[in-house]
Amino acid sequence: MEITMTERAAAHVKRVLGRQEGAVGLRVGVKTTGCSGYAYIVEAAQGVAEDDRVFESNGIKVVVSEKSLTFLAGTEMDYVREGLNAGFKFHNPNVKATCGCGESFNVG
Repeated sequence: MEITMTERAAAHVKRVLGRQEGAVGLRVGVKTTGCSGYAYIVEAAQGVAEDDRVFESNGIKVVVSEKSLTFLAGTEMDYVREGLNAGFKFHNPNVKATCGCGESFNVG
């Protein structure tokens, strides 16, 4: 299963990556942290490693390591504005629980 993004998320990423020299796409992953177990990582991808998978969604290359793909398969990324806050929102079918603050998730 791949990682996709909405048109709104792709437009935001396109603007950001346009200012990142050498970026080949958007790297999405997870790290162990928080009270529920995992948190999302989103950064400019400066290259593609041997164990990476690359997907294309709305004109953006999304780079994900095989390890992170286990937690992210089927995820759709959106970019939302809520009041004064703006950021990515993940619609991840693998998530079983989230922490109260919304910063971390669990797939167990």
